[in-house]
Amino acid sequence: MWKPSKSLQAILLLDAASCAAMGLALVVLASPLGAFAAIPERLLFWSGCVLLPVAGVIAIVALRPGAGAGARVVILANAAWVIASMALLVGDWFVPNGFGVALILGQAGFVAVLTALEWAALPVEAGRAQGRGAAA
Repeated sequence: MWKPSKSLQAILLLDAASCAAMGLALVVLASPLGAFAAIPERLLFWSGCVLLPVAGVIAIVALRPGAGAGARVVILANAAWVIASMALLVGDWFVPNGFGVALILGQAGFVAVLTALEWAALPVEAGRAQGRGAAA
């Protein structure tokens, strides 16, 4: 049975922790952050509400043996988050100020780095699991 490597597991746990921290910050600070960044308060609040359970799911994937498919779903969801974040900047739903643009780019960049690290760790483990299966 495929099990996440310690490095993939650590990256997924960092992903879960950062997701929970960002979710909590967005829920608690939606109003002042929205005013300061010129981002709609409701967008920030509901984004935070989405991130909190997602953080739990990512943590479960990280700690569960045989989570190869789960890790791939996390990677795809992270990629979708980055794309959606970029869509916010090119769409005409709202016009964030400089801080808002930096906030959106910063969090999207962080998620993109985590996604790349998760992706890079994934094939190594899949190859090891296949190698053990062939030898058995």
